[in-house]
Amino acid sequence: MYTQNDKRCSLTELVAQIQNGDCLAIGGGLSWREPMAALRELVRQNIKDLKLVGSAHGIDVDLLCGAGSVTVSAESYVGFEQDFGMALNYRRACESGTVKVEDNCCYTLVQQLRAAIQGLPFMPIRSVQGTDFLKLHPEFKTMACPFTGEQLVLVPALKPDVALIHAHYADQHGNLHIDGPPVADVLFAKASKKVLVTVEEVIPHDELAKKGVTIPYFYVTGVCETPYGAHPTSCYPRYAYDREHTACYYQAAKQGVDSFHQNYLTPFVYGCEDHDAYLTAVGGKARLACLEQWDQSTEKWMQLYE
Repeated sequence: MYTQNDKRCSLTELVAQIQNGDCLAIGGGLSWREPMAALRELVRQNIKDLKLVGSAHGIDVDLLCGAGSVTVSAESYVGFEQDFGMALNYRRACESGTVKVEDNCCYTLVQQLRAAIQGLPFMPIRSVQGTDFLKLHPEFKTMACPFTGEQLVLVPALKPDVALIHAHYADQHGNLHIDGPPVADVLFAKASKKVLVTVEEVIPHDELAKKGVTIPYFYVTGVCETPYGAHPTSCYPRYAYDREHTACYYQAAKQGVDSFHQNYLTPFVYGCEDHDAYLTAVGGKARLACLEQWDQSTEKWMQLYE
């Protein structure tokens, strides 16, 4: 339980709490509210050998695979959905054996987190029966229900070393408010040993309380105010997904490992000393203002995805 009165810190200090070899749960999902600023800082700090756990993800996991930060992936999906398709760095890393694949399904992950939260060693599920998930996860067991005789799969509790989350608002104590779907973030926060959070804005406690507390302070280890910290993923209603920048990312990844390092990691990660430098590199205030105008009209919204 974390009870410090003021948990604010710099992005560098926040990410430095992640260690080589940690099991890392990444908040958000797909192209929505992923902690991208923190992940870029993680790459700059050369943190390696991570085991990633999560539900459905995209550019966040792909970036870490492209940078060589990942050893094991226990995600349920990694890709760019119908827009760009497969996550190319992720696929290369898995096919080459650089990253060990421990594919999971969303509900299995939820039950594993619930077991950790409730202090139980395992949870029963039905969802992976009849699939090859049991071959990928020899730690999963089967048993006959003592009440009905039904065959069930037992999945062990999952307690990540770190949950890395991007939220809309926090107060200095670490209370968090998330607008819209929290995805698995609440479960991650309750199950993980440490919870590191970037937020769009740190506000007074009274304002945060009026918005509603999504995750209470005692789960949260540290908070860093990081405007546009989810870019290029969205943080609705504040700003939309940056399809133009994601296309740039995807083209660099599509041309191979060397291209990705030269045309993406160098200009947008290693070549940016901090998050402010990254925001300048992706187009600065003009580009960010454009993303913020997504809700002004249907035409504005459509222009972002042409």
